Amino acid sequence: MATRTSDYSESSIRVLKGLEPVRQRPGMYTRTENPLHIVQEVIDNASDEALGGHCSHIIVTQRADGGISVEDNGRGIPTGLHPDENIPTVEIVFTRLHAGGKFDKGANGAYAFSGGLHGVGVSVTNALSTRLEVIVWREGQVHGIAFADGEVIDPLQSRPLTRGEKKAGTCVTVWPDPAYFDSPAIPQAELQHLLRSKAILLPGVKVTLVNEKKGETQTWQYEHGLRGYLTETLAQTSGSELLIPLFEGEYYAEAENEGFAEGEGAAWVVAWTEDGALVRESYVNLIPTPAGGTHESGLRDGLFGAIKNFVELHSLLPKGVKLLPEDVFARVSFVLSARVLDPQFQGQIKERLNSRDAVRLVSGCVRAPLELWLNQNVEHGRTLAELVIRQAQARVRSAQKVIKKKSSGVAVLPGKLTDCESTDITRNELFLVEGDSAGGSAKLGRNKEFQAILPLRGKVLNSWETERDRLFANNEIHDISVAIGVDPHGPNDNPDLSGLRYGKICILSDADVDGSHIQVLLLTLFLRHFPRLIEHGHICVARPPLYRVDAPARGKKPLQKLYALDDAELTSIEDKLKKDGVKDGAWSISRFKGLGEMNAEQLWETTMNPDTRRLQPVAFGELGRNSSEERFNMLMGKGEAAARRAWMEEHGNDVEADI
Repeated sequence: MATRTSDYSESSIRVLKGLEPVRQRPGMYTRTENPLHIVQEVIDNASDEALGGHCSHIIVTQRADGGISVEDNGRGIPTGLHPDENIPTVEIVFTRLHAGGKFDKGANGAYAFSGGLHGVGVSVTNALSTRLEVIVWREGQVHGIAFADGEVIDPLQSRPLTRGEKKAGTCVTVWPDPAYFDSPAIPQAELQHLLRSKAILLPGVKVTLVNEKKGETQTWQYEHGLRGYLTETLAQTSGSELLIPLFEGEYYAEAENEGFAEGEGAAWVVAWTEDGALVRESYVNLIPTPAGGTHESGLRDGLFGAIKNFVELHSLLPKGVKLLPEDVFARVSFVLSARVLDPQFQGQIKERLNSRDAVRLVSGCVRAPLELWLNQNVEHGRTLAELVIRQAQARVRSAQKVIKKKSSGVAVLPGKLTDCESTDITRNELFLVEGDSAGGSAKLGRNKEFQAILPLRGKVLNSWETERDRLFANNEIHDISVAIGVDPHGPNDNPDLSGLRYGKICILSDADVDGSHIQVLLLTLFLRHFPRLIEHGHICVARPPLYRVDAPARGKKPLQKLYALDDAELTSIEDKLKKDGVKDGAWSISRFKGLGEMNAEQLWETTMNPDTRRLQPVAFGELGRNSSEERFNMLMGKGEAAARRAWMEEHGNDVEADI
């Protein structure tokens, strides 16, 4: 039988140029349900001008011909020749990925605070539009340029403003290409919500939406917007009465603040209700973050710290009840607007903030004012404390129901297990840690309330072909099984999971090749002998960093400690530091040879803190269980050497060896 061979040579490697990567894989750069996000990129640029104090009016027009215009009265995109590229700067902004004015966050940067970070946004808009036109009013002239399918079709032309005409700003008109979107229609309600939120977050700035087809115009302008917005939205969605008056405030760091850059901080308004739907919205530099992130974690941490102190100060906590952050946060509605100098988002569409410092930033802003307010308004404080304590009591009762189910047949826990205090398996986490040294750091760095540590000595047995009744001959596997409270089982068994002691079982090993090998051995154990734990989402892999970068203070930004998971992230961090104006070599790089080299604080901050860590859940994914088992059999089976060799020869070029 003839077999088809693929020719893999130098010519097989294709380099995508210009905006080709966006058009090839639009889903990597934007949401493809509809064109709202590529329009939002333009609106965000106008909002960044307003955030910097350069713009007072943003007008969005839904044109009769299907186009959408976004006009602002800001400074106008620079139009002169770029000093390095020798082509008009406005052309670079719309045709080059990673070109923009928001990389430099120093004192002399064009944008100290902005949602734009990567220089990707409007070039994606251009790439996914059939036509895009830009008009710029700047320095006494009006400039125009047009693009089609991401390419210049009408080069930049300029003329002086007419006598008496005083105007500055930018107008971008977009005609999205329907070929790249599931639906060409922009959801009207979402667009209105977006524009209204910009007006709320930019006090004094007027935002106007014009719909030419319907002949309708809407305008939003708020002097003090967060309070009115939350009150109005709660009334529309919930109808519940406020338990206590709204807690609102804002705080931004001053120049002498050593921990944060000048201007970093947050504005917030928080409401507690006993029932009804909750309203929770957060923003970073005016960018909506519907998936939350570290700024929301900071809000939760600050609220919890203040209320916990108030309850303890007034001796309000009943015996046997312990408050947790989720008790305080369970009935909270809020609008949070954080201002972060150099935010790190998850992905290009910026749905979630990942900046670790944002937890400490927002928590510090919120905690002291709330604590002061509660102690100045003791009756309101007591009312709030009663709600929070009721939430805690309900949680304890729920956990006790689980305990009664699993109380029979208690096994003696392994001596080297450092257990947690909580009995709520929905919160509890067990870290299987490589080595006693790392286990020591993990014990010191963990949150002892809900995180347990089980150090493993050496590499776990390859258990792929080990019979179930011989598993416990291996001490490490015996200790793991007893600690988690579930017996080994097969894929077709129905094991008793009521004895499960931890909702998350986290594999924590070094970031190097040896650590990866230990991960594979433990995943082999769980796939072969505890498959139900994988099916129910209880198995996770922790991602500790391989590098730490100490960056010097620069401009408004204080000394930073940055962590990189691998070489690719390290390169990205170094590139960003260079773009921020840090001299090459001014930063220092430390490589962690193992988890044992991290002190407890570093291990907590990077790998164990639920607010800032990267924890990957293990699931069968696209392969499914059967195909996953076949792959593991090939990799781990003793009689599969030939198949392994063939597989390694086929895929060996895809691997970067860490030698």
